[in-house]
Formats: sequence, C-alpha cells, structure tokens
Amino acid sequence: MATEATTAPKFQEPDLRQVSQSPDFKHETAHDGLKFWQFMIAGSIAGSVEHMAMFPVDTVKTHMQALRPCPLKPVGIRQAFRSIVQKEGPSALYRGIWAMGLGAGPAHAVYFSFYEVSKKFLSAGNQNNSAAHAISGVFATISSDAVFTPMDMVKQRLQMGEGTYKGVWDCVKRVMREEGFGAFYASYRTTVLMNAPFTAVHFTTYEAAKKGLMEFSPERVSDEEGWLVHATAGAAAGGLAAAVTTPLDVVKTQLQCQGVCGCDRFSSGSISDVLRTIVKKDGYRGLLRGWLPRMLFHAPAAAICWSTYEGVKSFFHDLNGDSNTA
Repeated sequence: MATEATTAPKFQEPDLRQVSQSPDFKHETAHDGLKFWQFMIAGSIAGSVEHMAMFPVDTVKTHMQALRPCPLKPVGIRQAFRSIVQKEGPSALYRGIWAMGLGAGPAHAVYFSFYEVSKKFLSAGNQNNSAAHAISGVFATISSDAVFTPMDMVKQRLQMGEGTYKGVWDCVKRVMREEGFGAFYASYRTTVLMNAPFTAVHFTTYEAAKKGLMEFSPERVSDEEGWLVHATAGAAAGGLAAAVTTPLDVVKTQLQCQGVCGCDRFSSGSISDVLRTIVKKDGYRGLLRGWLPRMLFHAPAAAICWSTYEGVKSFFHDLNGDSNTA
C-alpha cells in the first residue's frame, strides 16, 4: 500500500502539470491561436530586419571568402573592412542590400511558416522534442532556400563590387543572358547541404537554450523581459550553427561569385571540385575563411531575428485575443 501511495502521484503529476501550465505557454507555443499567414508575416519582418541590420558584416565576410587568382594571404576582418572602405567608400558595405531585401522577406516567410507547421505535427504536443525541432528546421530550410538562393547569388556578386554590375536588375539580366537560368541556382545544392545542419543545430540549440533560460529564472520571464530570453537563445544558436557550417559557406561563396572580379570559375558545380580547389590554393585554412565575421553576423542576427519574430507573434496573439473577445 505504501508503494502504491508513493507511485500513484508519480504517474499522475506530469499529466496534471501539462494541463495546468498549458495556458502559460500561449506566447511560447508556435501554433496555438495564430493563422498561417500570421506566421508568414512574422517571419518576413524578422528576416528582413535581421539581414538589413547585419549587412555590412556579411559584405566583409563575402570579400574574405572569395578566391582570387593572385597568391592568397590571410585576410583579417580589419584588413578586409579597410580595403572595401578605402577603395569604394563606406557605401560599398551596403552594395547589394536591395537584393537581400527582395529575397530575405519572402524566404523567411516560407522559412518560419514551414517550421511552425512541421513542428506542430512532428512534436505531437511535446514542446521539448529536439528531434522534431531539428527535422522541422531542415524542412524549413529546403523550402526557403529555393526562394532565397537566386537573390543571394545576386547579392554576393554585387557585394564584390568594382563596377561589375550597375545594380540588381542589371545583374539579373546579364547573368541570365551570359550564364543562363541555372547560374541562379549554381549553389543551391551546397546551400541546402550547409543550411540543413545549420538549421538543425540552430533550432535545436534555440529551443533548448530558451527552455533552459526560462527554467533558470521563470519569475523574470514576462512579456516585457521575454525578448531577452529569445535574443540570448537566438545568439547562442546562431553563433554555434555558423561555426559548424563555415566550410560549406566558403564553397557556396565560390560558386556564387565565380567569374566575378577575378574569382575562379568552375567547370562544374561539384562541391568536391570546389573543395579541392580551395585546399590546393589556400590549404585547409581556406575552408575556414570568414569564420569570425560569419559568427559575428549570425549571433546578433539570430538574436535580432528571434526576438523580432517572437515579438510579432506576441502582437498577433494579442490581436487575435482582442478580436475573439470583441
């Protein structure tokens, strides 16, 4: 009898806790009370704000990763930054930002909406299901990369500068005329192979870090301070995912910038061929070119993105609540 008395609450307690706490997760659950189009708007706003805010760092990273025909030397962030500003002025740091704006909004709308829908079905009500978060992230990135890759290619070519293209439309027309439609997706396979593990690590780390921060100090998690939790978890997730996937990001830059400003041109889009070329010209260190600005980009970018995304979601929650009570 004593055994039954002690074990009965043990099995009943999780069910009671889930029922009693479910209302508290209103702003944390990704699929309760929001419509599909609201996820898309939240994702679009978050992605646009993230990439626009961190664009100069991305420009520096692109210059550091591009292979030139001349003998290569290690290029630091300061050296790359000074070179860009001295040659073309501070405005060169923002060259290609309109291409980013055209691609980031729609791509992130697809990204977050696919993630939320996938997580809803795969998690089966378990908010701590790391596998569901990772798989949902992979589904999201495959879909969003199909939308984002063409404009990302245009953006990186414009970032290389030196008057090669007059603007976004000129770049699109010339690439289509000189290289064909396939050039816009030359790096798609590499991008997916890079972003699939990036997103899996990113979402898994974000959800785990957010949960840990909320459990560590639950009394401080409120609507006013919740953005700090999202920003901190997002920064940790973005920095870790960026560090793990830098080599494939270098390959992606080579494929998207080939033939521009003296960058190498590849006869095929084979990842192995690009990897061999990088190692041959720059050694294995070449696979880590731009790792620091990549981390400096993704850590604050993810913090901005997640806090903005959750903030817009919270706005829609409140809006839906007001409309329901009206």
